[in-house]
Amino acid sequence: MAQQHTTSLRLRLLYRFDNLVAGGTAPLIGWLAVACLAVVVPASAVLVWADRAAPTTLSGRLTAVWVSVGQTLKVGGAVGSPLYVLASVTLALVALLFVSTLVSLITTGINQRIMSLRRGHSTVLEAGHTVVLGWSDQIFPVVTELVAANANQSRRAIAVLAPKDKVDMEDEIATGLGGTGVRPGPGSTGARPGTRTGTGTTRIICRSGPTTDPTVLARVSPQTSKAVLVLPPDGDAGDAHVVKTLLALDAALPRPRETVVVAAVRDARNHLTAKLAAGPGGHVLCADEIIARLLVQTARQPGLSLVYQELLDFDGDEFYTATAQGLAGRTFGEALLAFTTSSVVGLLHADGRVVLNPDTGTEIDAGDRIILVSEDDDTAVPEPAGPWVDEDAIVTARPRSRYAERLLLLGWNRRAPLVVEQLDEFVSPGATLDVVALGDGAARWSAAEAAAARGRLEVAFHSGDITDPDVLAKLDVPSYDSVIVIGETDREGPAAAAAPPGAEPSGPAPESGSGTDDRTLVTLLHLRAIGEAAGCELPLTTEMSDDGNRLLAPARAGADFIVSGRLISLLMTQISESGHLAYVFAELFRAEGSEFYLRPAADYVRTGREVAFATVVESARRRRECAVGYRLRAQTETAPAYGVRLNPDKRQRVSFGEHDWVVVLAEN
Repeated sequence: MAQQHTTSLRLRLLYRFDNLVAGGTAPLIGWLAVACLAVVVPASAVLVWADRAAPTTLSGRLTAVWVSVGQTLKVGGAVGSPLYVLASVTLALVALLFVSTLVSLITTGINQRIMSLRRGHSTVLEAGHTVVLGWSDQIFPVVTELVAANANQSRRAIAVLAPKDKVDMEDEIATGLGGTGVRPGPGSTGARPGTRTGTGTTRIICRSGPTTDPTVLARVSPQTSKAVLVLPPDGDAGDAHVVKTLLALDAALPRPRETVVVAAVRDARNHLTAKLAAGPGGHVLCADEIIARLLVQTARQPGLSLVYQELLDFDGDEFYTATAQGLAGRTFGEALLAFTTSSVVGLLHADGRVVLNPDTGTEIDAGDRIILVSEDDDTAVPEPAGPWVDEDAIVTARPRSRYAERLLLLGWNRRAPLVVEQLDEFVSPGATLDVVALGDGAARWSAAEAAAARGRLEVAFHSGDITDPDVLAKLDVPSYDSVIVIGETDREGPAAAAAPPGAEPSGPAPESGSGTDDRTLVTLLHLRAIGEAAGCELPLTTEMSDDGNRLLAPARAGADFIVSGRLISLLMTQISESGHLAYVFAELFRAEGSEFYLRPAADYVRTGREVAFATVVESARRRRECAVGYRLRAQTETAPAYGVRLNPDKRQRVSFGEHDWVVVLAEN
């Protein structure tokens, strides 16, 4: 019972203390003064009475107690007339109030500054930095590639603004970069000082706030940045958010602007709207169109995904431009052999027009720039490679007859109609496409609508679950010339399985749900079993959303994967580093014109003998093509290049076999 009484008293005291604190500042100060006096006065009296040197009279001892109390409470403890003591105490209290207020203001200001920094609300004072707006899984490949691009430069910065906690962003980026840590910028509190990070000389600065508010955008100083990347958030409303962010950015950036603005939308219907919102000089990528085109190109050119991966990341060779430097007045054909360590692929005219693989007789003007593939921007040094051409090794291509292909498309999503449209542009008349996907009449209608007015491709739709081994077993998959697997949700019915051309399904988009890749992984497992049972390698091209899931895919080494999120991220970072590359990629991915092909090496040079790569370039030039590399069949399963070698030194000698390929930029 005693314990209950003690506890009850404690609770009552706590309750009264709470009421005291809630009463305001004045009562709190009064009670604090009373409590201090209740302790200090008796303690001072004890000290005086215990001191052998203390005065012997009562008045003297009381005066000594007053002096001790005054010194302890910092009110002076002056002795004299009452008026003198009152004035002394008043001055001491005023000084105490002033000092206390000053300390309180300084403490409050420091605390507010620390909280502001922790919340990511301070302004980034940088120039020439790269700004990333928004947050999605694309943030990790974007930051990784930007760090790689800045590897040979000092004091570079990346400022990330997203509606997310600043510390959480720093931790996730550090984890996404391999756990090596984020090198903090000013105001960062997420990394230990003195730790070694994996971002090299690049500082990553995170700020928190909505990207659709022009006043909040000022936190990352977009007006002084060299480039701004707008990432599409996950979810069906991602494109709308990108458009709003571009409008806010257009309001925040002065005109004319020098900052390169790069954004991406998923749905082709929103492409034009986003371009208008981006304003003049803004570059907007349409993920659906680019991915559909690469799926089709890779399906017809096995290994092409590896070529694009090498060209788009910053680890190997990429697109650059170089001044004519003595090539003015000469022809494009002559320029092909004017660089020994770079591969010429086109011209950037003074008016901004980009022409890839122009006619070899095209004359180069003084204001033109040469578009080439090189290891870095400082390796594009003119050096004639003509002396290394071996005329005796050049051969004439053997005629190859085109045949009607049998193609298989497993899965159906928003991009599927674009895939069908692209296939029709490349195949020979009479080619057939069998589509197997979830859904019923609505999906059939969507496939038929996508194939309408197509003069070459015959499309047949079959309803079925591509994760069902019985469904796949009935298809005779090894008999097809090419198999394309694209992501689809696990919801049956017209809403998820099919959509009219250009319309978005009501179910989750392929990019936004892990279930899409999960179904693709299951399908690949069954296809691998079918290939092993048939004793052959299936000609597979697979679309995935998450690059992490690609590492889990049950496929042979060097298989063709189009990872949508990573691909768009690589394109965005390339354009952010060199704005003119937007026109290069636009030319490369459009329906007309030239694109990359892997063609038999035996069509260019004699096999079984060593030749300098300059010989391959000259042979391709005579066919109005630009040779940029090769792929060796014997190394197709050897990481990390899987037999692909882009932009080899033209003096390098290599012996090609009958089943090796040359990578060329050519018209179909």
